[in-house]
Amino acid sequence: MAETKNNNGLKVLAGILGVILLGTIIYAVNLYQDSKKNESILLKEKELVVEDLTSLKSEYDKAIMESNQTNEELVAARDNIAKYIDSVSSMKADLASLSRYRQQVSVLKREREELLKQVDSLKQSNTMIAMQRDSTFVELEKQNMFNDSLVVQNTQLADAVERGSALNLTGFVVDAVRERNNGTLRSTKSARRTDRLKVCFTVADNVIAEAGDREFYIEVLDPNGNVMGGTNAKTLEEGPSITYTKNTNFYYENAALDVCDYISNYAGEFQKGNYMVNVYDDGLKLLGTSKFELN
Repeated sequence: MAETKNNNGLKVLAGILGVILLGTIIYAVNLYQDSKKNESILLKEKELVVEDLTSLKSEYDKAIMESNQTNEELVAARDNIAKYIDSVSSMKADLASLSRYRQQVSVLKREREELLKQVDSLKQSNTMIAMQRDSTFVELEKQNMFNDSLVVQNTQLADAVERGSALNLTGFVVDAVRERNNGTLRSTKSARRTDRLKVCFTVADNVIAEAGDREFYIEVLDPNGNVMGGTNAKTLEEGPSITYTKNTNFYYENAALDVCDYISNYAGEFQKGNYMVNVYDDGLKLLGTSKFELN
């Protein structure tokens, strides 16, 4: 009887232990499944964090590439995000770390918005500066063209004034003369009888020429082409030079003026043949030429 009771007790105990074991197994299985489920969720969260960070980095890359000049703040922010991506990718997923990175992603997004606003502002400023610079350049070009035009006009005006103020001859006559005993002069064609050459020219009126003392130069070439009295020379600085026979001075008052001067033969008698006489102004510009022959 006692033995039967003991057997029944053992059976009850075995049943209880079996129920406990089964419950333990079910709990362990459920715990394992929950762990796997949580791990999958954490991995998914980790991928979303990496995806958000990668998207932010791409936006920075685009902003840096579109920027006309290197923006150090954009580059630094982009490099920090790259470091976050490496850190999240290599870490073991846990709820606390992912929550911290999620918060950091939100901070980075706000920072990106501020930086991009600054970049846009800088772009607008640079565009405005470029437009102002281009406008200034155009105005400077216009001013330079205007100045160049003024220089050309002034140069042309100065040339015109210089040409207009230059004196010219309206008459030029050379006559071989012989001095008679009573002092009067008589024209001659004979070389032997010629005592002097009378050179006369008329300076034209010129209202814009400068009035005052003037000096012209007379050059006489004998039949051999030599300059009579050719020891006189006149040279302008960085300009022409001549050898002349005689210089003649007169006072010019803008009205037509007759000027005469006499040329003696410093070498003795005049030779037979053809002579040529040239008259130059004080700028050594040739004003007139006359030819004559002595028999």
